[in-house]
Amino acid sequence: MKIPKRYIGYLVSALLVAAVSLLAVVILLDNTTISRPVEEAPRPADLGSFRTTPVHLYFSDRNYRFLTAEERALKSQQGPEFLAKSIVEALIRGPQQGLVRTLPEETAVRAVYLIPEGICYVDLTPDVVENHPGGIKSELMSIYSIVNSLVLNVTEIEAVKILINGDESMTLAGHIDLQIPIKANMLLIR
Repeated sequence: MKIPKRYIGYLVSALLVAAVSLLAVVILLDNTTISRPVEEAPRPADLGSFRTTPVHLYFSDRNYRFLTAEERALKSQQGPEFLAKSIVEALIRGPQQGLVRTLPEETAVRAVYLIPEGICYVDLTPDVVENHPGGIKSELMSIYSIVNSLVLNVTEIEAVKILINGDESMTLAGHIDLQIPIKANMLLIR
């Protein structure tokens, strides 16, 4: 059975119209996800006016059994993301009152994001893993030093997700799962 040439032309035209329509729908759907409302987009910690806020930073005791608060006044820009970034940077600088450092001093904060669900994403440089002393107790203190310091000082933060170099990491030093957001652990505080 032979199909007349004019029908082949109609078929090719119909297929071309269908392909263009499908492409238009894909582009339209892609643009609607990109242009989501501002309140849903993660906000980076990099703009705003400065203020001084009293906070409690949690560092380890000498035996890596408990976290102890050290009170500080941190200067940061307005907004919870900025305060969160200042808190993590202060933790990296270390304690001032005889407690034990919980994060390697070579570590740097790449970014801090807060989403509307109350999850704070803290993106650290790979130095936090490469220079970590290791061991389950030390890893526990490192993670909860960050989590407790953020959750207990920034009312908008309910849980913390730690990223390494922009990527999700299984663990910090091989023991504690970092793939889910972590809530504060009050049992570690003395």
